Amino acid sequence: MSVSQHQNVTIVGDGGMGTVLSILLCEKGIAARMWGYDAGQLAQIERTRENAKFLPGYKLPDSLVFEPRDDRALAGADLIVSAIPCQYMRGVWKRLKGHVPRNVPIVSVAKGIENGTLQRPTQIIADVFGDGRALAVLSGPTIADELARKLPATACAASENEVLAQSIQQTFTCPWLRVYTNTDVVGVELAGAMKNVIAIAAGIIDGVGAGDNAKAALLARGLAEITRLGVATGAREQTFAGLTGLGDLVTTCISPTGRNRSLGERIGRGQTCEEAQRATQSVVEGVSTCKSVVALARRSGVEVPITQAVYEVLFEGKPVKAAIEDLMSRRPKAE
Repeated sequence: MSVSQHQNVTIVGDGGMGTVLSILLCEKGIAARMWGYDAGQLAQIERTRENAKFLPGYKLPDSLVFEPRDDRALAGADLIVSAIPCQYMRGVWKRLKGHVPRNVPIVSVAKGIENGTLQRPTQIIADVFGDGRALAVLSGPTIADELARKLPATACAASENEVLAQSIQQTFTCPWLRVYTNTDVVGVELAGAMKNVIAIAAGIIDGVGAGDNAKAALLARGLAEITRLGVATGAREQTFAGLTGLGDLVTTCISPTGRNRSLGERIGRGQTCEEAQRATQSVVEGVSTCKSVVALARRSGVEVPITQAVYEVLFEGKPVKAAIEDLMSRRPKAE
């Protein structure tokens, strides 16, 4: 059976990823409409045709429509992209819930785990709507600035509804973005969330000048940690060796522009978590997600020593040097 692309897409969220996906859709001739929580900020983006805060330097297509009104933003859409940071998703979707048609699927591009509930993005959306609607996630090694520059990239559309995953694949695949499909929503979302925490650790290693051997070890053991918790919470092990696991982890840990890695680097150079966050314009998902991962691991009975060390540095004031020494002196074990 042939699956076609969506033709009318509303992007909920005016951050970097939502913006670059809007550009992609418009260039494919798909009708794209953007909604933002801050009507004033959305108006400024529309006026300048540039998202100077989150994706500076790229002209937005004339065909991209900006709609601050809740009811009109979602009218006529046959696909909705949820590009809201994880910790703000519940509030936004509670606000918009009454304007979303029952039969329109939602695809999330957020990477995180909600504090308190320990829910993944698609779980948050499902919880808010409670109507069993079709949900999906689009994830992978997709740095917004590189996508805007049309550098070759890959992503994965994951959904328990395989037809929906395939239609999202058709919608976002273009000459510079190759999209695969997957049915392991748990693994894809958990990997996307946890890699941000490991990226903070990678930045700390860069900040203290611990070297490439240490960073390689971090990525390898970090992936083991992600996989261990993922399998314990119902994910498939092979997902973590793919694009949304290893692929996204590598990109986030090595990119000089990555928010999570950059925050970690500032901490490695001596800043506090609060100081490092103030130096970043965008939301650094790994900070809040770190709390959730520690809680989820405790609930699941899974050891996450790297995440635990990051938590102690971020929230308990543990010196970076002491955290590294404690990790290196853990009881010897087989890999």
